[in-house]
Amino acid sequence: MSRPRVPLAAHPHRSGMVFTGAVALTLAAAWAAQHAISAAHYGGQTGSRLAAVWGVTFALLMLQTVLYHLERTRRLTPRIARQLEALHVAILMPVYNEDPGYLRLGLQSFLDQTRRPDSVHVVDDGSTNTNYAAVRDWWHTAAAAAGIATTWQRVPNGGKRHAQAHGVRMSPGADIYVTVDSDSCLAPNAIEQVLVPFARRRVQSVAGIVISTNHRANLLARITDLWFLTGQLVDRSALSAMGSVLVNSGPLAAYRADVVRDNLDSYLNETFMGRPVMFSDDSLLTLYALLRGQTVQQPSAVVFTAMPEKTGHLLRMYLRWMRGSTIRSIWRMRYLPLNRWAYWAHLLRWFQVALSTTVLAWLLVVEPAAYGNYPPASFLVVPFLIGWAQGLRYLGLIRSDERLRSRICTWLLMPLAVIWAWTVLRFMRWYGVATCARTGWGTRQNGAEVALNGGQEPLTAVIPAPRQSDDTVPLRVHKLYDPDTGHTLETPLPTR
Repeated sequence: MSRPRVPLAAHPHRSGMVFTGAVALTLAAAWAAQHAISAAHYGGQTGSRLAAVWGVTFALLMLQTVLYHLERTRRLTPRIARQLEALHVAILMPVYNEDPGYLRLGLQSFLDQTRRPDSVHVVDDGSTNTNYAAVRDWWHTAAAAAGIATTWQRVPNGGKRHAQAHGVRMSPGADIYVTVDSDSCLAPNAIEQVLVPFARRRVQSVAGIVISTNHRANLLARITDLWFLTGQLVDRSALSAMGSVLVNSGPLAAYRADVVRDNLDSYLNETFMGRPVMFSDDSLLTLYALLRGQTVQQPSAVVFTAMPEKTGHLLRMYLRWMRGSTIRSIWRMRYLPLNRWAYWAHLLRWFQVALSTTVLAWLLVVEPAAYGNYPPASFLVVPFLIGWAQGLRYLGLIRSDERLRSRICTWLLMPLAVIWAWTVLRFMRWYGVATCARTGWGTRQNGAEVALNGGQEPLTAVIPAPRQSDDTVPLRVHKLYDPDTGHTLETPLPTR
């Protein structure tokens, strides 16, 4: 007798998050004292300059630490639940050369939601080597049984943005658009939780927390999950406390519908140095939201996604991010008002990167070569301690599919993550800056680079009962031509 399928789930543990603050502050103080002693060791003007650098770096570290502990998860109350239930929530899912197993896992997660979406719009963006007929047929049946209006389009390849735009046009009456990736698997309460901050009128977009589905595949996947999740719970949490998240993650983000619809033309036609921009779609939507109000993160809205398992895949993805980050920084400097924290936060981020790169090169190359001064061993130890302190937030997220001891083993890998970030990823960052005019996508051109369970479909169809409502919502029928089969599909869409 087979065991019942249990959806992937995760949630933050508040006491664990608070504990990380005390540890981080203690180690940061030790870090400041150690670097003050090191600066005195160099003596003269070099010591004075280093002391100033350590002072500035310490102040920035403390500011970030305080801010990310000010982030609060907005709670769902009965009044907020009633308010949000009236919203039409549409999920936009572009698909291109995705592994069918991950695609079906994500679609199943929509059915498992405590607050199901009102409509789901899947757009196959001209996939070249994958036939989704079986997944599509299963999904139409499952969605209809669950009371979710859905469309499934296959269109000529035009890129992720154009695929999302097809979904937007199919849901003109939506109040909230939830953007996901084709390998996104939502925790059961993800949609419910990502909607909660919209109870505040000023909030224009909400970022979810992204964790890895395949983090135990190999060492690279573990380190990537540790590094990526810690960054969200440190850097992005600090920005969220000020209502100034700069980049929502593609696997799960939500936007007020007008943010997307009113900017759809510019979203589809962004150019840089005369070339169309094919990446950094999430950060552009976040910028549109920032220009209208607050952008926040909801730590209790969790999504699982497939992380790269091969070095080449990861580096191509990160290079695309860094090229997009460079272009987006130019737009932020041009369009964000000076009286918004987001403007100064993004400048501080680049200042920190430039400062840390310069200091690292000076201490490890210039000082030994020119002056015979070698950094003390503690210089290499303290950054790892800071990394471990911040990485404790990784342990504050509880997963249904992993025991604590396994997560502790991953957390202990933080020195490897620090070295990886300081060397390879730092080089890729600056290489991305230098080559930001190359605006193509760069991955998945030859098919999915990560497969679930060796590419075998993992699920038996599990179709929950339709959500009950006191009001009967009339449906209209939308006819959609399917070029795969030559048939016209009739799909019910809600009128509200």
